[in-house]
Amino acid sequence: MTDTALPLLVTHSGGFHCDEAFAYVVLRQALGLHRPGGDHRLLRTRDAAAIAQGDYVWDVGTVFDPAARRFDHHQRGAPVRPDGTPFSSAGLVWQQYGEAAVAALLRAGGGEEGLAPAIAAELDRSLVRRIDEIDNGVAGSREPLDLASLVGDCNLPWDVPAEGRQAAEDAAFLDAVALVEQVLRRRVAVLRARLAADALVAAAHAASADPRILELDRGMPWKGAVFAHDLPVLFAVYPVPNGNWMVDAMPPEPGSFAQRLPLPQDWAGLQDAALAAASGVPDAVFVHLRRFVAAARSRAGAVEMARRTIARHGAG
Repeated sequence: MTDTALPLLVTHSGGFHCDEAFAYVVLRQALGLHRPGGDHRLLRTRDAAAIAQGDYVWDVGTVFDPAARRFDHHQRGAPVRPDGTPFSSAGLVWQQYGEAAVAALLRAGGGEEGLAPAIAAELDRSLVRRIDEIDNGVAGSREPLDLASLVGDCNLPWDVPAEGRQAAEDAAFLDAVALVEQVLRRRVAVLRARLAADALVAAAHAASADPRILELDRGMPWKGAVFAHDLPVLFAVYPVPNGNWMVDAMPPEPGSFAQRLPLPQDWAGLQDAALAAASGVPDAVFVHLRRFVAAARSRAGAVEMARRTIARHGAG
């Protein structure tokens, strides 16, 4: 196969943003492309004639036409989300190729491809939309560690000499792409695990002796399932590799560091014998000073710590 027979993927040259780096990652995953110069050509340019030759073009060219594989958002009349939020090239490419990209990542990781639609929809809500908002200047705030900022940091400093700058910018773009690809890969893996755990958490809750104490046979993402199914869980109990059993307090809402019911104040920061004496649980190991997590050496001990906490608070 000659070089010109390889598919040509085109975006703009110069400084770059998160949206075009993300769009490129999505296209590569969805199309099964892995190495520029190996199985496809990547061209970063603003030359109209060169752009016209592209098989896939995004964030440049002033055209949005999915049938022609053109995904720009800078022209008048550029598409917006149903609520009026403007798309960036990330969102436009994601609408067409996001589900296929997720399916490819699941396939590569041995995951269930049937989860791709749900994961793609969640990523659109939690990640892609945010990229769209930041790129179009409609985000309420920016954080120094958000993905857009980290990609922005990959750009060359202003005072890099002009000689050889374009080649250096192209290399920097690929560095940003590698960063974004790892973020997307890990985010898909996390969401796959969360969805896979959902049914297991629901079944474990149904089998637990006390509906307020979720007893799990292994560690897994459980808080999202508790919220999703509106379960009355106050604590989850599960084993960890060191042989202990954790007592993990349920937060009142997603993302909160508070607890629906904290562990007792007089247990806070205690360990081993001191904690056993204070709690009345012989194999109690520790309680975190902030009272959101504890451990015992046995399942029975962990469950008993949760039960005694509930009793101490008079939770019904």
